[in-house]
Amino acid sequence: MNDSFGRDITYLRLSITERCTLRCAYCRASEGVCPKQEELSAHELIRIVRVMAGMGVSKVRLTGGEPMLRKDLDEIVGGIAQLEGISELVMTTNAQHLAGRAHRLRELGLSRLNISLDSLNEERYHSLTGGGELKRVLSGIDEALGAGLTPLKLNVVLIRGVNDDEIDAFLSLAKDRPLDVRFIELMPIGNRFKANARIPTDEILAAHPNLKPLPPREKGQPAREYAAEGFLGRVGFISPLSHKFCADCNRVRVMSDGMLRPCLGSNAEVSLKEALGEKDDAALEAAIKGAIRCKPKEHDMCGPFVSQKNMSKIGG
Repeated sequence: MNDSFGRDITYLRLSITERCTLRCAYCRASEGVCPKQEELSAHELIRIVRVMAGMGVSKVRLTGGEPMLRKDLDEIVGGIAQLEGISELVMTTNAQHLAGRAHRLRELGLSRLNISLDSLNEERYHSLTGGGELKRVLSGIDEALGAGLTPLKLNVVLIRGVNDDEIDAFLSLAKDRPLDVRFIELMPIGNRFKANARIPTDEILAAHPNLKPLPPREKGQPAREYAAEGFLGRVGFISPLSHKFCADCNRVRVMSDGMLRPCLGSNAEVSLKEALGEKDDAALEAAIKGAIRCKPKEHDMCGPFVSQKNMSKIGG
């Protein structure tokens, strides 16, 4: 399934809820606890993936909001994992609700996890996330490793003057444990973006010359990966502004309300709701193809772009 620029779309980021119990500084800090919005059913979510798998999608990432707030998460994971053509099913979580569930998710077919972790300081983590508990995340990391949900990736959004003094502490995690620590550039999405708060990748690499580049694990991956001698894990840099990876982008996003967003850095969206009301899949397939044809050559985040939705609505 190619877009109009010849890129093969094989990766679906599927937001199954925009609800979240946290209010992270770069996402929805000024909002209260996000109420339950109209969400696609488990059947509708699985149907979208089945149709897209028939069109060439092989990797699916479940996102939110916080995907573990879905009471039917087991049904969603199990249903997608059994679909023909889906070779990898992963999930991004804040790990606040992971305790006691990692092994079950692995049994249902989840391949691995990404865990959001923006500070290793208990008080700072609590403040950055608007109430999160660091001990839950650390326990979730241990449980996920024990369940075999690997390679386990930790997503760290760096903000200048807020958590950039913890870079070495995060690097130590990749040194001492088989973890992939991924530093993500702050993007102009959400209600507190300030350009001077973004830390370019090259700035970190210049301060850590011991980090050496590694070949990518998979085609189209957004992270440039590094390691140093003696590291058990890897260090990744996702740099959509300072090092665009649009030319190799192989992903689209479907949100929990049925909107398909071809590019994170563009406000263009296409609704799949009407097509989901049809009994056969022809209309749904046509709607998806039409949306993918609208995927832009590159994102607009280096210009005056302002996202009309925060990350919890788009799917982090």
